[in-house]
Amino acid sequence: MNLLHFLAQYRTPAGEAIFQLFTYFGQDLFIILILCAIYWCLNKKLAYQIGLSFFVSGLLMQILKITFRIPRPWILDPSFEAVASAIPAATGYSFPSGHTQAATALFGVLALSFKKPWQRAACIFAFVVVGFSRLYLGVHTPKDVLVSMAITFFVVLAVSRLNAYMEHHFVSPVLISVVLAICSIVTAVYASSLLSQNVIEAKYASDCLKSAGAGLAFALAWYLEHTHLNFGTHVPLKRQIGKFVTGILVTALLEFGLKYLIGDGLFLSCLRYFILVLWALVIFPLLDKKYSWGFFVFE
Repeated sequence: MNLLHFLAQYRTPAGEAIFQLFTYFGQDLFIILILCAIYWCLNKKLAYQIGLSFFVSGLLMQILKITFRIPRPWILDPSFEAVASAIPAATGYSFPSGHTQAATALFGVLALSFKKPWQRAACIFAFVVVGFSRLYLGVHTPKDVLVSMAITFFVVLAVSRLNAYMEHHFVSPVLISVVLAICSIVTAVYASSLLSQNVIEAKYASDCLKSAGAGLAFALAWYLEHTHLNFGTHVPLKRQIGKFVTGILVTALLEFGLKYLIGDGLFLSCLRYFILVLWALVIFPLLDKKYSWGFFVFE
């Protein structure tokens, strides 16, 4: 808490605005947006490396959150005040930092994939500054940020090693899908068990179930991509733009529309995230492959 009190002394309106902007680079919405752009239009292999790192580390973070159940800094120390504009997005328990995890998963994979030193340095700077923004805004402690960054980067390295191994050896896509599905189910069962015992509140279990739903969908998508889907990304720029705009617009409509269609209850949220990820990684690419419908946005 000493560091947070120290940083709070040097807050300014401009600094708060700048670091609030930086913290958006760790929002799930931003990560999904970049993931979709890479997957639909640029490099499927890279997208799946990002996705696997993101979803595996995300499940780990959720398990740690509900296991240790550490409150936010302003609850730990009532004399401390976080930046008001950052509090609404600071859901769930404090330890570990979800924003730091998301940014490290994305930019950590990109750092390993780039060859030029300045590109790697820019990616490392990106996830480090997201972590620091959480401290400056007062919504996480240094332990929250550093543990999240360390665990997530370990996952990124492990996934990178797995991808390198798969380039020279056959690994059944069923195996990876089943392992990720089991991790997702374990997370959902663990959160549900703590909820039923009144150890955690529904709002904390909800974040776990959303991650579990997304993880299950990614596990299914991984299998289908490696066995059946096989859509291409090397198409004319005009179609790439149309595909991206169409996909994002429909994804946004689903994000808001599904809340009204199926509700926003605890287990319905899990289903909603399952549908959203399955749409982005399987259904939309399949439809675009068959009908090339993104092209018609700019016809």
